[in-house]
Amino acid sequence: MINRIKIGDRYIGDSEPVYLIAEIGINHNGDLQIAKKLIDAAWATGWDCAKFQKRTPDICVPEGQKSIIKQTPWGEITYLEYKKRIELTKNDYDCIEQYCVQKPIVWTASVWDLPSLNFILSYDVPFIKIPSAKIIDYDLLKESALSEKTLIVSTGMSTLVEVDKAVEILEKYTSKNYILMHVNSTYPAKIHDLNLNMIKVLKNRYDCLVGYSGHEYELMPSVMAPIYGACVIERHVTLDHTMWGTDQAASLEVRGMDLLSKRIHEVKLIAGDGIKNITCGEMEIRKKLRG
Repeated sequence: MINRIKIGDRYIGDSEPVYLIAEIGINHNGDLQIAKKLIDAAWATGWDCAKFQKRTPDICVPEGQKSIIKQTPWGEITYLEYKKRIELTKNDYDCIEQYCVQKPIVWTASVWDLPSLNFILSYDVPFIKIPSAKIIDYDLLKESALSEKTLIVSTGMSTLVEVDKAVEILEKYTSKNYILMHVNSTYPAKIHDLNLNMIKVLKNRYDCLVGYSGHEYELMPSVMAPIYGACVIERHVTLDHTMWGTDQAASLEVRGMDLLSKRIHEVKLIAGDGIKNITCGEMEIRKKLRG
């Protein structure tokens, strides 16, 4: 069992502080200033990483959806045009790189295709994220693994057979330099569908580090996840739930980010190490009651 993995200047593992990923994703709506404000929020509330999503829409958008008309803040446009509209530019990512260095906070992105992988690898990111939708893209998995970056791979909407195949590739090309993420890919996910016990199942089945990516409204499941063995927590973040976009409703606003960060660190302290000790406080009571 790999007990910990180094990402940037941080170790991630079962006995390390939980690593918190603020999934900005596409909640910036293509606006660099919103992206910067969300980076500010992640840094101010003690999260470890600000994460984006990088796509090449012409490749990633299924043919059957490209011409569907969508109502957007930019008017009535095709789904493909919408996806292109919300992609950040090279100049935007250059600014993000510089901005994160100044904070400081690390950043990275989920990659949805090979050109996006190569694009993100042109920056000094600490890890690469593979989203649930792409866990069956074996070429993308292999090329990402060959980059020698740590991979964090989400397992939402996947069968164990599909995860088995992905892990086979990861084991072959990464020397266990990967973390699996348990996730329910519904936005927002219902409480009865979260199944946090799968964190333990993934850990036992693949003998690897496991995290949790939460899409629920509530804080409690993400607070509980480290008790089930999650060493990484990822949550979508937003400036305001009422902003336009499909991911905004299931995202944490800034106050929620702050509360979750504090509660996760507390729950690790509450859980302890499982070693039976007589605490300093108990020693005083022991003397009093036992003589």
